[in-house]
Amino acid sequence: MGLLIIGLVIFFSVHAVSIVNEPWRNRMVESIGEGPWKGLYALAALTGFVLMVWGYGLDRQQSVVVYVSPYGFRKLTLLLMAPVFPLLLATYFPGRLQTSVRHPMLIATILWALAHLLVNGRLADILLFGSFLVWAVLDLNSMRRRAGRPIPGAPISRFNDVLALVGGLVLYFLFLFRLHALLVGVPLT
Repeated sequence: MGLLIIGLVIFFSVHAVSIVNEPWRNRMVESIGEGPWKGLYALAALTGFVLMVWGYGLDRQQSVVVYVSPYGFRKLTLLLMAPVFPLLLATYFPGRLQTSVRHPMLIATILWALAHLLVNGRLADILLFGSFLVWAVLDLNSMRRRAGRPIPGAPISRFNDVLALVGGLVLYFLFLFRLHALLVGVPLT
């Protein structure tokens, strides 16, 4: 459980800087420059991510079962996951979907974490998906009081919503029928 917790702490400490102290983050960028800040941020986030994934992989089968979900929750999880990939793509393909949702990546993260908490009741699952859920809700709430930074993405086009929806649904079905089993080791069908 140690690697998972260390990875979560590192990953979310980096991702919580703007939530907790946006002025400090801005002073650091001014002090060392945008490039070095992003480099240090990426290095710390990647380190936390690797430790988190490695720790979760070690812990998920041996972890204490806290709750067992009813069988029907599996279908609810599949339903909640359907908009996740289109929302993720909408983050990088500006259009009506991105504008109407405002923070599509955070909404996608909330849906992903909630869906996984519905069907995964081991302690390692609760730590992993619960951390993402709490972070995304806190970040979404903090966006009300701080200015958003531009996210690099595709140029504005009237086809971006179609790309986000179709591409996202294709990714969803790929994960559903193949990629989840390959990448996570848990078949969904």
